[in-house]
Amino acid sequence: MATLRLDIVTPDRVVLGADVDYVGAAGVDGQFGVLPDHSPLLSALKIGDLYYRQGGEVKWAFVSGGFAEVSENKVTVLAEAAELAADIDVDRAEQAKARAEKRLKAPEPDTDTARAELALTRAIARLRVAAHR
Repeated sequence: MATLRLDIVTPDRVVLGADVDYVGAAGVDGQFGVLPDHSPLLSALKIGDLYYRQGGEVKWAFVSGGFAEVSENKVTVLAEAAELAADIDVDRAEQAKARAEKRLKAPEPDTDTARAELALTRAIARLRVAAHR
């Protein structure tokens, strides 16, 4: 069976480099999936989950925005931050969620609500991905 290469890269490191059967991601215009021999594609990604099938197993990763490029049986994800489900620190994500909720519930005059909303979105997405371990 044909495969495609999936590379997930952040400014700090290569999070994943693997041959996979399928990639599914949340683009800003909606979910999309990539199989081997897919047409070239460039998509901005939402903060959320990315999943891929390797053999018969589905695996998950958190992606904090960025871009996905598909070309020549390769999917390259360039993201600000990304983590594999197994690497997510659930306690840290729950603490981040609680902090963001607190800031949004009772904002102080200098609270950056847009930043707090993004932090909440990231924390919820990390927890959702971690549930797929």
